[in-house]
Amino acid sequence: MLVFPHSRRSRIALAATVGLAAASALGATAQATTPTAAKAAPKAAAALPSGIAAPYLYLGWGTPPSATSVMSATGIKQFTMAFMLSDGGCNPKWDGSRALTGGTDASTINAIRNAGGDVTVSFGGWSGNKLEEKCTSASALAGAYQKAITAYKLKSIDIDIEASAVENSTVRKRTVDALKIIKTNNSDVKVYITFGTTPTGPDSNGKDLIKKGAAAGLNADGWAVMPFDYDQGAVDMAATTKSAVDGLKNAVASAYGLSSDAAYRKVGFSSMNGITDSAGEKVTLANFKSMVSYATSHHLARVSFWSVNRDRKCGSGTDADACSGISQNNWDFTKALAVYTG
Repeated sequence: MLVFPHSRRSRIALAATVGLAAASALGATAQATTPTAAKAAPKAAAALPSGIAAPYLYLGWGTPPSATSVMSATGIKQFTMAFMLSDGGCNPKWDGSRALTGGTDASTINAIRNAGGDVTVSFGGWSGNKLEEKCTSASALAGAYQKAITAYKLKSIDIDIEASAVENSTVRKRTVDALKIIKTNNSDVKVYITFGTTPTGPDSNGKDLIKKGAAAGLNADGWAVMPFDYDQGAVDMAATTKSAVDGLKNAVASAYGLSSDAAYRKVGFSSMNGITDSAGEKVTLANFKSMVSYATSHHLARVSFWSVNRDRKCGSGTDADACSGISQNNWDFTKALAVYTG
């Protein structure tokens, strides 16, 4: 079985020294930064709803691509910055180790915004200390989310709830209640919730998360599934993505009492470009273009993929989280996503 040590599914939170190496590699991307927070997004980035078409960009390992160079090459305007984690307590840090503000993450966000783009900050991921688990109350968790929202003047956040966090009923409820507080206090901030799925829709944990959201009156802007890592060998990834999102739509429609059309507009997906973590499983460019067409036909709330770092052809000895593992040109998946407007 293929093992991707730094992938979406099994990425390991790295030491601060590695983060510093990545910061050095991003020197060309970084532009003037304030000492405490990133600049507000310019009006040019307001054309699309925040987070609607935002591939993941991860600065915590290896040699991340220059975000502004990717923007110039593809036309993409939004990125999902991953991941905001716990510092061991109820305090947010990038990867749980890099300071919330003042570092390479802030300078990269400034560079993206100066180029006319914007970002969604993603909390969670597969590995590392999760704020959702380390914060012991909904109000404390909301406070941790708020620190990042305030520091970066965010227009959207993504809660990537995976592994032990999504498997725990108490944590699911805490997360939903915290997001209800965020929406109450930040009515203009979009909230996306991302979690795993089966080929036919959310599993019992995902369905319960949605039901808890509906019961709490949480008006999430998008419930998004990750339709990959099925451990079923070679399957049609375009077809299973569509069936997984259809199942998600049904769960959201049932929990919130929405029509099918309205429910589609409240859901989305985050794919994984190229070879995934599961043996035999592969998302081709043709698969992904089909997924984007499907999203367009149903006006989905959010489309993304893991990750821009991987959206390039592999070279000799290149780690699997730095390239897709398939035959492609650099940034093909990002270009395919850049056309999505909902």
